[in-house]
Amino acid sequence: MTRALLALFSLTTLSAAPALAKDCAALPNHEALKKALTQARAEANGGLNLDMWGTIVDRSGKVCAVAYTGGDEGAQWPGSRVISAQKANTANSFSLKGLALSTANLYSAVQPGGSLFGLQESNPVNIQVAYKGDAKNYGTTRDPLKGERIGGVNVFGGGLALYNEKGELLGGLGVSGDTSCADHNIAWRARHTLNLDHVPGGVAADKTDAIIYDIAANGKSAGGFGHPGCNGKEGDIAKNLPAVRKAK
Repeated sequence: MTRALLALFSLTTLSAAPALAKDCAALPNHEALKKALTQARAEANGGLNLDMWGTIVDRSGKVCAVAYTGGDEGAQWPGSRVISAQKANTANSFSLKGLALSTANLYSAVQPGGSLFGLQESNPVNIQVAYKGDAKNYGTTRDPLKGERIGGVNVFGGGLALYNEKGELLGGLGVSGDTSCADHNIAWRARHTLNLDHVPGGVAADKTDAIIYDIAANGKSAGGFGHPGCNGKEGDIAKNLPAVRKAK
């Protein structure tokens, strides 16, 4: 690499760093996440009515909080803990100040022939981070994911970017434990309760990151960002979820 390229690389890296320097202090803590997640899970969301995992990451992808809604760490699918973290990472990683993409928006785009085919393989989960520590601490304030970068890309419902009242992108929320369609509904409600749904724009018809059910019988999404239905009431419920807020 030439000196000129090295200088450009250094300048780009240094100038980009502050934009990702949001930390967990600006985001809900474990108690707030657990409360919002539990409240959202208690609503009618369709799906299987199962308990949930939820994860929040900051703008740099660092895990800030992990929580669950059941009585203990085994009351919801154990595999959904890491999936919730993946979803949080994905929504944060592929959203911008002016454009929010939910994990639900990515489903069709990553299928063969889709505009983002291969995306789901681009950022693997950090396995050493995902499964370290005592499982008894999972979903508590001592969860070993906290403070680490989990990585991973997930491309079905349940991951949403987090925007504050100023429209600043602070990180992502991931929810997992039910059907992917119910996961999206629960994540949406939880984000609204946390007052972090000041979404600036999106690929849905209403310019948000709402889940889009436009996959035809041939398996193709009309707009390229569709998500399959889950054979329950999740789609009808999604039509009546709280509206996103405007940034001030």
